[in-house]
Amino acid sequence: MQALSALFCLISLLALAQQQNQAFFFIQMTDTQFGFFTDNKSFEKETQNFEKAIAAANRLHPAFVVVTGDLINKPADKAQLKEYKRIVALLDPTIPIYHVAGNHDVTNDPKESDIAVYRKELGKDYYVIRYQGMRGIVLNSLYFKSPAGVEKEAAAQAKWLNKQLKKADRSSAKPLLVFQHHSWFLTDAGEKDEYFNIPTVTREKYLAMFNAYGVSHIFAGHYHRNAFGKSGDMEMVTTGPVGKPLGKDPSGFRIVKVSGSTVSHQYYELDQVPERIVLD
Repeated sequence: MQALSALFCLISLLALAQQQNQAFFFIQMTDTQFGFFTDNKSFEKETQNFEKAIAAANRLHPAFVVVTGDLINKPADKAQLKEYKRIVALLDPTIPIYHVAGNHDVTNDPKESDIAVYRKELGKDYYVIRYQGMRGIVLNSLYFKSPAGVEKEAAAQAKWLNKQLKKADRSSAKPLLVFQHHSWFLTDAGEKDEYFNIPTVTREKYLAMFNAYGVSHIFAGHYHRNAFGKSGDMEMVTTGPVGKPLGKDPSGFRIVKVSGSTVSHQYYELDQVPERIVLD
């Protein structure tokens, strides 16, 4: 009996290990930003783009979808938020979708009340996504970019983040990813402070922390264009918008493949999404 029990445990462990090593992919969307095309007069184009993106996700069936902020254009706008949620509901219910807070969701200089409204409508603004061996730490980047009016929440997130990084470091979970709205930097970790990145003094502290704990990739939006850079071995990936582009990159989303500890990714225009995704 003991031999059979030991054999069963061994088979279960092998099955779990095989599952955690199985390749998968997820989709990063960002900046759906209902109302941006027309300065909040309407959102027909955003509806068209997001419906197209969700239809593609239903066809491809990723492990999950994560939308890295600026879901709407006018903070707390009921009509824009209602339309965003309506289209989210079109996603196959077997595909989890995760929302990330952006500056247009909670304002550029949020107060505690803005965070409370966001949480009521869309849930937690920092949490962990787990899939097989992967951990994805979702952060509210407004606490790094504009913490003055939300110092209590910023401190709570910082404490929580430190705990999550230590927990991931003690586990065998790989890879370790971060999802947020603002990019820490666009192309160079030492670049000057500007609207589209996070201030240097905060940036240096957290990049050092992420590198120390083995974060491999950070996925962000906000820039409405694609941009890439590295800090040590960690890649900063800034993804173009589902909504209105501000540069040469057309509206689209990013497909991210995960195979063991290897992460690869590619951005696709909405009209050029492949029929299926081939995993290595």
